[in-house]
Amino acid sequence: MGHLITVATCSLNQWALDFVGNLERILESIRIAKEHGARLRVGPELEITGYGCFDHFLEGDTYLHSWEVMTKILTSDDARDILLDIGMPVAHKNVKYNCRVILYNGKILLIRPKLYLANNDNYREMRYFVPWPARLVEEYYLPRMIKNITGQTTVPIGDAVISTYDTCIGVELCEELFTPNRSSLTLRVPHISMSLDGIEIISNSSGSHHELRKLYRRVDLIKEATLKNGGIYLYANQQGCDGDRLYYDGCALIALNGRIIAQGSQFSLKDVEVVTATIDIEDVRSHRCTISRGMQASQTAAYKRFQADMALSQPEIDKKTNIRPTEAIQEFYHTPEQEIALGPACWLWDYLRRSKASGYFLPLSGGIDSCSTAIIVYSMCKLVTDAAQDGDEKVIKDARRIVGESEDSDYVPCDPREFCKRLFHTCYMGTVNSSKETRDRAKRLADVIGSYHIDLDMDDIVNSVCRLFTFITKRTPTFRLHGGTNVENLALQNIQARLRMVVAYLFAQLMPWVRNRPGGLLVLGSANADECLRGYFTKYDCSSADINPIGAISKIDLRQFITYAKNEYQIDVLDEFLNATPTAELEPITGDYVQADEADMGMTYEELSIFGRLRKIEKCGPFSMFSKLVHRWGDILRPTEVATKVKRFFIYYSINRHKMTTLTPAYHAESYSPDDNRFDLRPFLYNSTWDWQFERIDTLVKELEENT
Repeated sequence: MGHLITVATCSLNQWALDFVGNLERILESIRIAKEHGARLRVGPELEITGYGCFDHFLEGDTYLHSWEVMTKILTSDDARDILLDIGMPVAHKNVKYNCRVILYNGKILLIRPKLYLANNDNYREMRYFVPWPARLVEEYYLPRMIKNITGQTTVPIGDAVISTYDTCIGVELCEELFTPNRSSLTLRVPHISMSLDGIEIISNSSGSHHELRKLYRRVDLIKEATLKNGGIYLYANQQGCDGDRLYYDGCALIALNGRIIAQGSQFSLKDVEVVTATIDIEDVRSHRCTISRGMQASQTAAYKRFQADMALSQPEIDKKTNIRPTEAIQEFYHTPEQEIALGPACWLWDYLRRSKASGYFLPLSGGIDSCSTAIIVYSMCKLVTDAAQDGDEKVIKDARRIVGESEDSDYVPCDPREFCKRLFHTCYMGTVNSSKETRDRAKRLADVIGSYHIDLDMDDIVNSVCRLFTFITKRTPTFRLHGGTNVENLALQNIQARLRMVVAYLFAQLMPWVRNRPGGLLVLGSANADECLRGYFTKYDCSSADINPIGAISKIDLRQFITYAKNEYQIDVLDEFLNATPTAELEPITGDYVQADEADMGMTYEELSIFGRLRKIEKCGPFSMFSKLVHRWGDILRPTEVATKVKRFFIYYSINRHKMTTLTPAYHAESYSPDDNRFDLRPFLYNSTWDWQFERIDTLVKELEENT
């Protein structure tokens, strides 16, 4: 017989500083793990506080309350007879660390601080924490509240591992999986050095956010780590909106010797999801005998081990023929279109239920951007009704509160259109410059998804503001088509857009009152990543909202998403949105002229997507962007034409960069998101002539043209 071990990892929908709720979810995950026979439970990174506390990690209260929560776990009957790996911040000698606390039966066995901190893109861990030196182990003096429970004065803190009677367990924390240094001399990557030292089970507790097409990398790294070294790998992750722009996408995993044997959901409305597997530890040992590791293993410095007086395997389990090791599975990935349908929808649900709002309000223009936002809300309603029909009591309780039903009501969401009607309000805000086509498209879409739709005209409001200006200045601005200047033309467009924002917030505050319901609505924005990057929107127009589910998604991806949604949700009217020319409809329509977004911008959405990726992901300035594109587009454009496009992009990018400082908080979905507040840290006041850079481009263009 082998040695069968049942282990558990989980995804928890934790919320920054929600100590009560976070504790409840931790204890529930422990109960579920024990019900499945697990003797080891691993939770996500910083699960006691929530990952996204940001500068709250600099406050002493955060550490005090974390230890207070730990007292509840240590004294809980649920936490008995199972080895627990819990995440929380710990201050040691007045230095703050991101830690795992390993405990068993009311005793703390080890505090393991994070060795390598995430400090790029969305992550600023080195602002709050300090990395722990590899292999260093010290004594940590416990707070009195913990000493009174455990009877311990000090516990070890450092880069060490836990031994049980039958195996050895090590910790790798999120970023440490991604560290590139894999030198056999330094062995700085924990899972490599631990595996060579005979550690057979490695946990990884993460706070990893969703980004389109990102999951492949995470899964491949875990498979590669266990294929090359052998071993069991338990990956836990946060799931849900932690209180900011990120959505942590769960997908807890268990891997064995390079194969995935258990996988949790990536997008779910569940607050607690536990993934378990039963493993024969002998499979690890036999695999390690078949790979080239013996020479390095024999020369690897040993980790300091601390004993847990327990065995993960249970002899009575080994003797039961109906219990067998978990078989390998084929890991599952969503398509990018499904990711757009599910990720922002789950984020919107978390935001709605935690903000205590009564629903969402969306200015629905009849274009593909606001259409995409509306479909994501509909997807949210479908997820809610599906979960309610599956009996998820937490979702049902939240749904009743949001739509104004009493706690003792028997209302259960069963139809996404009916649920959508209760909480989602859409509004077409037309002017004399709006077309019948966009008005009709907006109404038909609202009818299909079931939103509470309002159709109104704003000409009286716009004309009143313009008359006020004329009364004060004795000047009357006119559109360019009527002989006005570019300045007049732009001002007359912008006043329409900005007044839509004012009207949106008025209706968002009062529509629940009109419908005899409590609370207010959150206003949704619908400016896509490409338009934000180019600055092709009016500052403080109806793109200024409470949150924006598509603010970091490209126009190209949105079009593919709408194509997918048409078939997935059987909404035929979406064809009309796909075939329509993108237009702001802020200028007069004539027989010879209809305003078009790409013509206004002077570049296509496909070009914008390329510019965005080169600027943010490949870190290109004007000269290096031109140098790349002159080769990429060399078959279709002359160097002078490429230079013109690059210059146009950087001019408009720089003169509109100030708009990013007021950008509506958006769901982070794309690695070239222009979000100024968290992700894209660049100046907002530029010398928009780019004299030096453009001169270097011109010099290179001249050389290339002469050689062509």
